[in-house]
Amino acid sequence: MRIVVVEDNVSVAKGIRYYLQDEGHAVDVLSDGGAAQSFLQDDDGDIVVIDINLPEVDGLTVLRDMRARGDLRPVLLLTARSETTDKVTGLDAGADDYLIKPFEMDEFGARIRALSRRVSDKPTKVTKIGDLEFDQTARMVKSADGPLEIPRREVALFERLLMAEGRIVSKQLLLDSLYGTGADVDEPVVEVYVSRLRKRLQPFHVQIIVKRGLGYLMQAVP
Repeated sequence: MRIVVVEDNVSVAKGIRYYLQDEGHAVDVLSDGGAAQSFLQDDDGDIVVIDINLPEVDGLTVLRDMRARGDLRPVLLLTARSETTDKVTGLDAGADDYLIKPFEMDEFGARIRALSRRVSDKPTKVTKIGDLEFDQTARMVKSADGPLEIPRREVALFERLLMAEGRIVSKQLLLDSLYGTGADVDEPVVEVYVSRLRKRLQPFHVQIIVKRGLGYLMQAVP
């Protein structure tokens, strides 16, 4: 699952990122509300975590903007405010849950799991390519014989290339899909995952093509 975290406290943001990545999620981290407003308009995250006290634009405004444009993704609000009126304000703005700082990561994880069940309850969307199909809800690649055993980062890579519908995707965008925006990981890591995934897909008439200096694209082949 892909989770967007909007948090300006560096240590809190790092703690959340590491925890979620250890749980197998891709994570995008942003540190101010203005950047979040722009990012959330066309990203592909499944759940959004927003701190209320943000620079540039506050978290409640970011949340209200999401709901105003019809973005119904689950949102977990983070805040140091514990008064009931503040909780009500956050929930009325469209939040699905509310967590008060400081919090234990185990509790944070439980809240994320609860929100992820809401995502899983959505109607399944399946996309086909070659002899494979991708279940976007379960994030699972399937053949006629059943699900393929593919590591989660390779699944994220497959999904990003599939959603591009044959268009070239740069190494940096693929890196963001694997580790989240702003992760301290070098682009050559992408080449390793692409090589592994390419070998898995070949028997199913799906090919990953390298466009040197530009990136990669995926397409079905005869």
